[in-house]
Amino acid sequence: MIESARIRGVLAPVVTPFKSDLAPDSQRFIAHCKWLLSQNCGLAVFGTNSEANSLSMEERAILLDELVAAGVDPSRIMPGIGCCSIMETVKLTKQAVGNGCAGVLMLPPFYYKDVSEEGLYRYFSEVVQRVGDARLKIYLYHIPPVAVVGITTGLVERLLAAYPSAIAGMKDSSGDWNNTKTFLDAFAETARPAPTARAARTFDVFVGSESFLLSNMRNGGVGTISATANVNPAAIHKLYTEWDAADDADEQQSKLNVVREVFSSRKFPSMIAALKQAIAIYADDPAWRTVRPPLVELTPEQAKTLAAELKAIGFTMPGIGKR
Repeated sequence: MIESARIRGVLAPVVTPFKSDLAPDSQRFIAHCKWLLSQNCGLAVFGTNSEANSLSMEERAILLDELVAAGVDPSRIMPGIGCCSIMETVKLTKQAVGNGCAGVLMLPPFYYKDVSEEGLYRYFSEVVQRVGDARLKIYLYHIPPVAVVGITTGLVERLLAAYPSAIAGMKDSSGDWNNTKTFLDAFAETARPAPTARAARTFDVFVGSESFLLSNMRNGGVGTISATANVNPAAIHKLYTEWDAADDADEQQSKLNVVREVFSSRKFPSMIAALKQAIAIYADDPAWRTVRPPLVELTPEQAKTLAAELKAIGFTMPGIGKR
């Protein structure tokens, strides 16, 4: 894969629909992925908002194969493949690379806490070496609010020195702009003159929320991998494409923030459940409400509240649910 083909822009950690027996619903999954693509949104399948760690390795593998078999362009896909087991991570990564996916989003092994940088380096190093494929592009996934185990600049520096072509970038879901800025200052294209930077490598930084999209782009970032891209992809993509040219870029950012605030409200049991409820509403498809335990769906009263708040801000999902 040439550098110019690297995935950038807006990606959704695609929510995973389930049948009444809690089995993944591949038909609805593929349909939602195709709708997202029609809105200029890439597919970070099996991310946090996909309930990935509530899925088995086999379920993830089957869904990815079905998605590619359905004609979805793998160059628009960045599967989440990080598991606590090196062997499972390697197996899922090999499958993603073999399918021609643009890259993989890799959580650190998250069960054991307070692990050393050396231990994390060995984990990622083992994966790179065992996959053993020049096409491999790893995006490190930093999400300390959930995983607790995080990614540091020191770890990135070591990995880039050892595997400059395999370590492609990161998703920062810390929710802390200062943390994102630290990585951008150290590793983004604009940081090339810095002592740690080397011209032969590229490290792409995605933010984990579109609330930071404008700041990320202005500081050398490459886009966002955001939960609410599942429901508001076109507006997020518009800011991504216009951030340096539009007079109203700051206003666009503010409008994106208003939508995100609705879905992230603590009135709802989880953002995942709220996103699925919104799809159920706008696609007129109640089956979308289902989440896997330990998550729970919105109550009827909470669903009414969500619908009213979305209506109040003029929210729409054009084309959703049309086959």
